[in-house]
Amino acid sequence: MKANERLLAELKARIPEVGPREALGLQSRGAALVDVREPDEIAQGTAPGALRLGRGFLEIRIEEAVPDVQRPIVVMCGSGVRSMFAAADLTRLGYSQVSSMAGGFARWKAEGLPVQVPFVLDAQARERYSRHLLMPEVGESGQEKLLRSKVLLVGAGGLGCPAAFYLAAAGVGTLGLVDHDVVDRSNLQRQILHTDARVGSSKVASARQTLQSLNPNVKVIGHETYLASTNVEQILDGYEIVVDGSDNFATRYLLNDACVKLGIPNVHGAVYRFEGQASVFWPGRGRTASGQPGPCYRCLYPEPPPPQYAPSCAEAGVLGVLPGVIGLLQATETIKLLLGIGEPLIGRMLYFDALRGSFSELTLERDPACRYCGDDAVFPGYIDYERFCATGAH
Repeated sequence: MKANERLLAELKARIPEVGPREALGLQSRGAALVDVREPDEIAQGTAPGALRLGRGFLEIRIEEAVPDVQRPIVVMCGSGVRSMFAAADLTRLGYSQVSSMAGGFARWKAEGLPVQVPFVLDAQARERYSRHLLMPEVGESGQEKLLRSKVLLVGAGGLGCPAAFYLAAAGVGTLGLVDHDVVDRSNLQRQILHTDARVGSSKVASARQTLQSLNPNVKVIGHETYLASTNVEQILDGYEIVVDGSDNFATRYLLNDACVKLGIPNVHGAVYRFEGQASVFWPGRGRTASGQPGPCYRCLYPEPPPPQYAPSCAEAGVLGVLPGVIGLLQATETIKLLLGIGEPLIGRMLYFDALRGSFSELTLERDPACRYCGDDAVFPGYIDYERFCATGAH
């Protein structure tokens, strides 16, 4: 008998084996079904709900996927051989109830049990997103979520440019861009998607060109228009998250009100000279760290300020790198929301002072009497604030 066959026989003497139907029953009662086959094998199908860990990374990833060493585990491979070796490794790591599925996935299919054909990254995608795939908080399932996600960025300016750049790099599958403006040379100090050669071109077209050069697989949908009460719901339709990179209060209030009505999270950002802030407004759905409903933008600022108290960046100026800091915070919050990880900035405002090089956190509370998200609020309709609000370009 060959050494490999002898070792397998020894393992079978001490590692329990279960058939596919018994494995399915154990899974339904809370056991973890772990598929240790290679990605190209899993692409042909796997058991629904199986953890796709891969034999080569099993020992590295299992503690994140199954932190409880007392939880029953059934290991599955193609024929029942690799799963036996993998099960032995798991017992050495301290897992106390590990079994191997006899006959592997081939027998699972032959017995007519349910099969799921999972989303599988191709070789280029696995290379592009390799650093995400190494992180248990993202992994292949998380990357799939990102690739299937749709995010709308309002403004292809100082905040929208860095946010869109990194969301495209991260693999967010569909990015919508709303901007009616054209590239001006004064934009280039901070709006990093645009170039000097594109001065006078549509910002949406310029941004699309840069984003698709970075990641050709990202779909960029352009909305070259003013956002108004007459089109806001149509434009937001189908998007999971709105990233507010607008440069005027009229748009901020319009977006807030539409997001409240439609139940869409609103990732807020704003900059002024050397100061910036970021938060997430998602009343009714999002929860603060303490479990309370978060506020909307109107809970903080029920009405826009007079123009003389709200100068735009075109009037007051802005440090060129500052929108990059805040835009990347917005991109980070967006990815956290898409993946359902971490603690989003719901009920919190992160304030950045560039001159001091410091971050401060403010706690935000929902106003139960808010006309838009309060306890007894009935949506009062949209208000077009253009004539009351200062406008300009970040």
